[in-house]
Amino acid sequence: MNLVLLLSTFSLFIGVLSEEGLNPGIMNVGAIFSFNTINGKVAKVAMKAAEDDINSDPSVLGGRKLSIQLHDSNFSSFLGIIGALQFMETDTVAIIGPQSSEMAHVLSNLANELQVPLLSFTALDPSLSPLQYPFFVQTAPNDEFQMTAIAEMVSYFSWSEVVAIFSDDDQSRNGIITLGDKLAERRCRISYKAALPPDPTAKRVDVLRELDKIQMMESRIIVLHSFSRTGLLVFEAAKSLGMMGKGYVWIASTWLSTVLDSFSPLKPEIANSIQGALTLRPHTPDSKRKRNFMSRWNQLSNGSIGFNPYGLYAYDTVWMIARALRLLLDQGGKISFSNDSRLDGISGSTLNLSALNTFDGGKLLLSKILETNMTGLTGHVQFNQDRSLINPSYDIVNVVGNGQRLVGYWSNHTGLSIVPPETLYSEKPNRSSSNQHLDKVVWPGGETARPRGWVFPNNGRELRIGIPRRVSYRDFVLLVNGTDKVQGYCIDVFLAAIKLLPYAFPYRFIPFGDGHKNPSYYELVNKIKSGVFDGVVGDIAIVTNRTRIVDFSLPYIESGLVVVAPVKKISSSAWSFARPFTPLMWAVTAAFFLIVGSVVWILEHRRNDEFRGPPKQQFITILWFSFSTMFFSHRENTVSTLGRLVLIIWLFVVLIINSSYTASLTSFLTVQQLSSPIKGIDTLIGSNERIGFQVGSFAEGYLMEELNIPKSRLVPLGSPEEYALALERRNVAAVIDERPYVDLFLSEHCEFSVRGQEFTKSGWGFAFPRDSPLAIDMSTAILSLSENGELQKIHDRWLSKSACSSENSEDDIEQLDLKSFWGLFVICGIACMLALLVYFWLMFRKFSRLPPEELDTTSPSTSRSTRLQTFLSFVDEKVEKPKSSSKRKRESMSRNGYHINDESPHRSGRMDRNMSQNGDSWLTQ
Repeated sequence: MNLVLLLSTFSLFIGVLSEEGLNPGIMNVGAIFSFNTINGKVAKVAMKAAEDDINSDPSVLGGRKLSIQLHDSNFSSFLGIIGALQFMETDTVAIIGPQSSEMAHVLSNLANELQVPLLSFTALDPSLSPLQYPFFVQTAPNDEFQMTAIAEMVSYFSWSEVVAIFSDDDQSRNGIITLGDKLAERRCRISYKAALPPDPTAKRVDVLRELDKIQMMESRIIVLHSFSRTGLLVFEAAKSLGMMGKGYVWIASTWLSTVLDSFSPLKPEIANSIQGALTLRPHTPDSKRKRNFMSRWNQLSNGSIGFNPYGLYAYDTVWMIARALRLLLDQGGKISFSNDSRLDGISGSTLNLSALNTFDGGKLLLSKILETNMTGLTGHVQFNQDRSLINPSYDIVNVVGNGQRLVGYWSNHTGLSIVPPETLYSEKPNRSSSNQHLDKVVWPGGETARPRGWVFPNNGRELRIGIPRRVSYRDFVLLVNGTDKVQGYCIDVFLAAIKLLPYAFPYRFIPFGDGHKNPSYYELVNKIKSGVFDGVVGDIAIVTNRTRIVDFSLPYIESGLVVVAPVKKISSSAWSFARPFTPLMWAVTAAFFLIVGSVVWILEHRRNDEFRGPPKQQFITILWFSFSTMFFSHRENTVSTLGRLVLIIWLFVVLIINSSYTASLTSFLTVQQLSSPIKGIDTLIGSNERIGFQVGSFAEGYLMEELNIPKSRLVPLGSPEEYALALERRNVAAVIDERPYVDLFLSEHCEFSVRGQEFTKSGWGFAFPRDSPLAIDMSTAILSLSENGELQKIHDRWLSKSACSSENSEDDIEQLDLKSFWGLFVICGIACMLALLVYFWLMFRKFSRLPPEELDTTSPSTSRSTRLQTFLSFVDEKVEKPKSSSKRKRESMSRNGYHINDESPHRSGRMDRNMSQNGDSWLTQ
């Protein structure tokens, strides 16, 4: 309905269309531009040249002619719509234009309804979506790619903030929105957006008003996205305000390159106002056709306008339409139009809306345009799936003197480079930072060194640096009474750091706090967010809730929360030797001594005389053998294989236990003997004891929020003296504070000690506003101080006081418990069990092979207990150790007087019997 009303209104300006129809041999193409602009003038020349070249070659359209009808919108969307409606009267197959994006948004709706393709190489608003406007086609890279190129330039030069100046129209506004998104992807941002009235309505007073604001801001990186008239006005005003001098960076979008290319040489006043600026130019590869066309330009334009790349895009756009028309006709398509029935009902005596016809072949022509695959003056022309031209790229141009200097290229394929993009398309894309390169740039003011990109706001006023007005631990921050002098460890680090900055750092310290108690450090840091302070210097811990509102420098000292508690000295006692092991460890070790001794006795009892004798003697042997292995002084020899295997494993276990015991006992006897029931933070969490903390510290919030300790258990303490008094009177069981404070406290109070380890890890840093480049520069300075040793010297000057050695108390040395050795005991236990299983299996096997007469169990009345007693007697009886063959030979000869040769038959028989009796005895020997 809105479209119908719009058409009704503007049809008042439309003449009545003749009913005779148009010459079918002529293809009508409309063009809507403001022809008194740079791109309008260039487009007019280029499109007429393309029309002549197409019509001069009958093979292009099969003998038909292409007619381009021009309409001057003269910066008016109203006149642009009138022109579009007039083209619809004449059965126009396509429209080139419009020049501006705001007009494109309106005309695209008209093109959608009447199905007439709308092609533009200047309305490059990224928000002109093909989903919403399917009949609108951008035939040059849209501004999304241009903004990506600018964002990558900002990132390449390591800047983090930019100021954006733009004309408040659809194309410029949406371009800046896209720039903000692309900068955010690279962890940069637009700190301020200065909107000017739409081109060409901006006045000098509008520009000066915005530049005055920008001049008082921090960022010196300025991106100017506008059109030529407004853009040149901004540069002229900036020059008059001194904003084209040293320290500034100006990056202009493609409008500036069109000025440089179209007006050469530039007027002196224009050239002087844009010195050192960077701009982008759509990149078009060099080719013979391009050079030939450029050589014809002066003749084609009659010297009215210089050549710029948008002339090439205009030429290629006309050829794109001509090729698509030829493909449509070759495939049987027809150039025909039909009435829109929706318009018939609103016709009146003065309206002839039936003249607005729908292009029947519009969809087919659009598809042929999008299937374009040709080589034009701009290079290879082809659309990808999202209907953008493939391989978008730009030249990066630096304004120097009366001309321009090419410093590199940007392409969507490889990013920034110093070689033409078309030479890299055959290679794999490489967007790594090490592969990004640009030549040296001459910046505003004639500088070649990279500008820092920012200054202190408000034209270098003194920065307001907040410092805590401490009432305790004033070695860190001390305000000298009666003067403005500030000193201390943190202050000296800050002063040393700012000396390393490559620029002046005007500042003044502003104390924060009432002087009666330590201030809240969260409130102090929050003053940066609220704008009261430009930074905070002091003993500021870097913790999570603070990093959400400010940026910190790198820490200049390590910190972390620790537990401090009273300790007492322990004098050496007669039972100190038992401390290395826990009671359970002692019990298990003693048990294994007895177990191993018993196992070895069982394995050796039948064959080893040293493990035989009366029961009392055997019990003593077991005890003696077991505990003598502790010192490897056992005198009993083991003769069985299984016994030796068990003993070897046990001796290894004894070696490990003995070594560990010796080392632990040495530590217990050499460190200072201090003890406390508080072992660390876990002890406090598991108890109901009261805990002290320093007023203003983050420790209170950490204990409540992270460790879930009730606030009722927390006691605020304001000074080291209060720490000591509360601990001595047992008002608190322990104090939790940061390590640097605790080190100073313990240097004067040796009756207390750190219990356990630090249970948080952090550090102290200087705080600045979010995204402030000062945080980065101060971090670099702190690193330099650390590397050259100056940071340690400052630490030694303020904080190196004689400390108590109570840290290494005996309670810090853990007793050795069973979990450290259970693996060894398991191995030894398994070895004992396996040895016993093998031994009794062999014994049972031998027992079962004995003749019945030897067992004396042939009687039916023999009970099971009798058989068990017989088996135990068999296991207990002594087995003679087999004699060697040489020893038996000598004994036989001496007894019987036989010679060696005479002994052979007897010897053979005895050997057979011995082998039969002892065939299974090797494991028990």
